[in-house]
Amino acid sequence: METIRKELFERQDIKYGEFQAKLMPTVDPEKMIGVRTPELRKLAKQLIKNGDAAEFIKELPHEYFDENQLHAFIISEMKDYEECIAEVNRFLPYVDNWATCDQLSPKVFKKHRANLLGEIKEWIRSEETYTIRFGIGMLMQHYLDEDFKAEYPKMVADVKSDEYYVNMMIAWYFATALAKKYEEVLPFIENKVLDKWTHNKAIQKSVESYRITPEQKEYLKGLRIPK
Repeated sequence: METIRKELFERQDIKYGEFQAKLMPTVDPEKMIGVRTPELRKLAKQLIKNGDAAEFIKELPHEYFDENQLHAFIISEMKDYEECIAEVNRFLPYVDNWATCDQLSPKVFKKHRANLLGEIKEWIRSEETYTIRFGIGMLMQHYLDEDFKAEYPKMVADVKSDEYYVNMMIAWYFATALAKKYEEVLPFIENKVLDKWTHNKAIQKSVESYRITPEQKEYLKGLRIPK
């Protein structure tokens, strides 16, 4: 553990750490080493290759943000689905920021979408901010193409939260869903099923998207809820 932490500090970029700290108000700036993402990904693969990864991910909670990031990248490389799910569920309670949450993205999930759906339903029902956000993120990543069903956006719309990082993910989900499944998802916006802030943020993100046509953007603008 100390050896890995030493390696992280050897890759430290103080200016980058200061920049990151501004983007993540939920993380103590003193816990930010400042290792760039490509370096963390490279180190994760190195630890997996030399057999040190398993021991590292046993150590929870971590002290530094960068250690959590490294942990997320190691899990994301796991090839055994059941082992990966177990480690995701063990790690999620310790995730305390949007970056670690969003960069936790196991590659093996693509091959196990049928089983993954049950896990996603549990995550979305959680009371933990970043567990909910992770569940919505996985639904957005894996179920907006050939596996899409109208019940999935309803699952997201049914999430009610006062947490900024949950509502921002809901808005991101609906903006992405509109870009990929416009006709199927539009009724959720037309019927104003989301709270006002999330509804308007979803429209804003959609209007900013190059995947939404100019005509669709104009129509969506007319669906904004006045402040």
